[in-house]
Amino acid sequence: QQILDTVNESRFASMPPCQIVHALADEGTYIASESTYYRVLREEKMQNHRGRGQKPGKHAKPTSYCATAPNQIWTWDITYLSGAIKGVFYYLYLIIDIFSRDIVGWEVWEEESAEHASELIRRACMAQGRLTTTPLVLHSDNGSPMKGATMLETLYALGITPSNSRPRVSNDNPYSESMFKTLKYCPGYQPKGFGSLEEAREWVSIFVKWYRFEHHHSGIKFLTPAARHAGKSIEILEGRHKVYEEAKAAHPERWNGRSTRDWSNIEKVYLNPDNDYEETVVTALP
Repeated sequence: QQILDTVNESRFASMPPCQIVHALADEGTYIASESTYYRVLREEKMQNHRGRGQKPGKHAKPTSYCATAPNQIWTWDITYLSGAIKGVFYYLYLIIDIFSRDIVGWEVWEEESAEHASELIRRACMAQGRLTTTPLVLHSDNGSPMKGATMLETLYALGITPSNSRPRVSNDNPYSESMFKTLKYCPGYQPKGFGSLEEAREWVSIFVKWYRFEHHHSGIKFLTPAARHAGKSIEILEGRHKVYEEAKAAHPERWNGRSTRDWSNIEKVYLNPDNDYEETVVTALP
């Protein structure tokens, strides 16, 4: 009862127990621990949200889409590239196919806008020869260019299902975040800034060519993204398996009875995999 009388005093009306306990301690008074305060308030159904701020809430987890071939699930984001002058930035728009990790579209602009993003999506669909009758999921975070009316109208017109990260959850778009880290830590990147928009575009063009055709991606059994996107995975991996088996036959002591490296093809790639997610498999139409 003393706890209830205390928290209902006018001076404590807007204070949580963690502050009330310490305020009383400064006055030389100790009634109970913070956990006891919270327990009593819960039992009396008095532990409610206080203040004018919005009550914290839980956001539903996004659907865990599953890709079994290229051009079923794309993920995209925007990152800034520093200009030569402090405070000047160029913005890289980048679309990735999560099954192959291939870059299917990119552009560099001087501003972020849903219009630029919409145009990039259209060009990417044309470049991939994608028809509106083929299922495609496009995942992004919650930035304004990703959720603008122009962007959403474009997605619906192209028959694309939009997917968004949860608010303030940075790892709901892992493929794009990983790509940007690869880009900004690769040799030749200019952390001190690009001198012009043309210079930034030229550098990104060189990076994209290297990434697609030369970079052996660890997430797809060290295939190059372009090779996997073109459907050459099984052929290449079977060739590697043969090379390893021949090496083992020639020098079995090096493996000490162990099997050679697993070069089996990755058949499924998940967007934000989690056991609690509802899984949706995106399959290509015949």
